[in-house]
Amino acid sequence: MSTLPKPTQTPPPAAPRPTPPQAKKPANMQNRELFFLFDKENYMWMIGGMLLIFIGFMLMSGGKSPDPHKFNYDEIYSFRRITLAPIIILLGFAVEVYAIMKKPKETAQTPQQA
Repeated sequence: MSTLPKPTQTPPPAAPRPTPPQAKKPANMQNRELFFLFDKENYMWMIGGMLLIFIGFMLMSGGKSPDPHKFNYDEIYSFRRITLAPIIILLGFAVEVYAIMKKPKETAQTPQQA
């Protein structure tokens, strides 16, 4: 049987690293304020867009015939389901894009100095 060589001396423990100087925090983080990406107006536009999309899908729904063996062409391919509902849904998506791309209003905040 071969024996493994004994390890040589273990290295001394590493010296603790010096802590880096604290970087200056951005103005919005100094007071631990909660920072939102959008303001209230953006969220209101988003809710409006979601409502338009929901209304469009509700307009598109329905058309069930009481007799499963009878096809009602006028009810399935009506103006409301084929034209109006998709236009409302696309308007809802356009409002959503506007709500996301709209730049929030700047608030007048004075930086507090310590």
